[in-house]
Amino acid sequence: MSEKKVVADNNGGIEKFGYKQELKRALTLKDIVLYGMLFMVIIAPQSIYGEIQLASGGLTPLVYLVGAIAISFTALSYMLMSNRFPIAGSVYAYVQRGINPHIGFIAGWLILLDYVFVPSLLYVMVAGWGVALIPAIPWFVWILIFVIFNTIVNVRGMEMTKGVDWVMFFIESGILLVFVIVGLKYVLGGGGYGSLSVAPFYQPGKIDLNFIAAATSIACLSFLGFDGMSTLAEETVKPEKTVGKGIVIALIGITVVFLLQTYVAALIQPDWKNIDPATGFFDAAAAAGGETLRIILLVINILAVGVANIMAAQTATARMLYGMGRDGVIPKIFAKIHPKYQTPYVGTIIIGLISCILPLFMSLSQLVRLVNFGALSSFILLNVAVFVFFFIKEKRRTTFGDILKYLISPICGVAILMFVFSGFESLTYIIGFSWLVIGIIIGAVKSKGYKEVPEAFRKLEV
Repeated sequence: MSEKKVVADNNGGIEKFGYKQELKRALTLKDIVLYGMLFMVIIAPQSIYGEIQLASGGLTPLVYLVGAIAISFTALSYMLMSNRFPIAGSVYAYVQRGINPHIGFIAGWLILLDYVFVPSLLYVMVAGWGVALIPAIPWFVWILIFVIFNTIVNVRGMEMTKGVDWVMFFIESGILLVFVIVGLKYVLGGGGYGSLSVAPFYQPGKIDLNFIAAATSIACLSFLGFDGMSTLAEETVKPEKTVGKGIVIALIGITVVFLLQTYVAALIQPDWKNIDPATGFFDAAAAAGGETLRIILLVINILAVGVANIMAAQTATARMLYGMGRDGVIPKIFAKIHPKYQTPYVGTIIIGLISCILPLFMSLSQLVRLVNFGALSSFILLNVAVFVFFFIKEKRRTTFGDILKYLISPICGVAILMFVFSGFESLTYIIGFSWLVIGIIIGAVKSKGYKEVPEAFRKLEV
């Protein structure tokens, strides 16, 4: 039976892909959208707002708008592949099915740089903020507290996780609404710009191709996390319809939220040249609402990243490892399912342990390099997979819509990602390509010289 025939009916279960349903389906569209927005962090711009204001010349909202447009091509590719292949594994599964199992393994191996290291990166950030808030608590204690909490919740399953997600969503949305109201009241009362202005979006002479290129590099990475939504396909009701739609809704929603909060912050502080790169957003909050609002925002940033963001990252990582583990391309222990909670608990626990250890040996900047290399390189392969599968294999090229979705869009996605990819420092390339070489060797060993394919593919050939 050909794979094209197998995937034709998107209303069936995952058995048609050679797997059996092991994870508990409990998520709906609203849960998926919520998960995606929390993974991208509703208040993410607050921690890096000052740096972007300086780098963009006061045009932070425009930078985020450009970044959203740039990453939308890759988001469309995720939507197309999640509709066709509603299974756990994300880019690993999509490239595996779209091109071939061996390149799929490489894509999965590359994105492990993102998924495995991003929880550690976020824990380091949270620990730094925690020490700034309460210096008496050592940084490692902050990490330990959040690791234990997030791991327990993730092992218990998506029903418990989405309960925590809703609490965090209302907390983040509530404080963001307070900031917007207080900020606009301050501006309209004569503070900052003194009125609504287009200056944060447009300033004559500043916007050119160089600005667009720089803005893409800065903001494109701010939207990383939407891809994690696809790892929940086997825990989602009607994933062939829900996951792709959720990715688009979450990306649009998070873009609006990013633009709104950075626009109000920019109105409060028109003197962007003297902004503090580390505390710019919090300084804006203090100017409009006093020191109390500043402290509340700092506390909620700690909770947003330490709980909602890291929990989502750990969830996605465990599902990625589960997808690769059941195929046998990494140790099958990662595919073990908890007998009671129906979750890939081994991967969840191992990621928790790794997140405790890595911060002892790696700096924030080193972790950022690894995460960015892994995400962008795997995204490039994903866009190529869309072109190969739909445009070449399925010959979906008879209408303008087909050409737009399966040729032009993935080409734009690859071009944008390659541009951002080209701006990395040399150390990033050294570490990243070393990881790639290790993956190629492991793949060769596991597949006996790239001759054997995972069992799920052998079932489809029968």
